[in-house]
Amino acid sequence: MDRSDGDLAIGEVIDRLAKQFPQVPENDVAQVVSESRPEFEQVPIRDFVPLFVERGAKARLRELA
Repeated sequence: MDRSDGDLAIGEVIDRLAKQFPQVPENDVAQVVSESRPEFEQVPIRDFVPLFVERGAKARLRELA
């Protein structure tokens, strides 16, 4: 997965989480996703990064909701 595919996948993560957590403003969802992403910058298999980011962000959003 190249960088542009990864960015697209992260955008889809934000959309999914915004729908799952409608009580959290979308800007906050995007911020949480953005904060979760650096944890996985060094992961060698890039295909799974969006999944890992989504799981981490979802856990943080549950705390906010």
